[in-house]
Amino acid sequence: MAHPPLQDAAPQVPVVRVVQGDLLNQDVDVIVNAWNRNIIPWWLLVPQGVSGAIKRRAGYQPFRELARHGPMPLGSAVLTGAGRLPYQGIIHVAGISMWWVASQQSIQKSVQSAMAVVNQHRFASVAFPVIGGGTGGAQADQALQWMQEVFNTTPTQAEVRVVRYSPQ
Repeated sequence: MAHPPLQDAAPQVPVVRVVQGDLLNQDVDVIVNAWNRNIIPWWLLVPQGVSGAIKRRAGYQPFRELARHGPMPLGSAVLTGAGRLPYQGIIHVAGISMWWVASQQSIQKSVQSAMAVVNQHRFASVAFPVIGGGTGGAQADQALQWMQEVFNTTPTQAEVRVVRYSPQ
């Protein structure tokens, strides 16, 4: 994914595009993986949803790298390499609790943390899944609304999109 580097313009609140499709088919610099608190070793987990798709297509490298970071506070974000995927990186967010439940707080803090990584590394574009809308048990429309509340108050220069999964 070759996007031009961001210019030194004033950040503004993004217009978030919500699209149907597959997160792993987006033409963006980085993608976000809705992960867990990173307490259970990755090799013991059978990742489902976004994480499972990433594991199948990217390989184990991003998860090995993520494991070296140790436990993640709820709502935090960690940037890793993208393995075999064509992205500049994967931002893993701890969007669900140790009980595998997403809440408004965990979803919103995850979006804030991921956007901080996007802005810090000056990525030109990012694609999010609907955090907490799958394994986390939140209703997808509600989770998307909570995410949008954060996007509406988070200045960035990056193009932001949220991908609602639909099989190709």
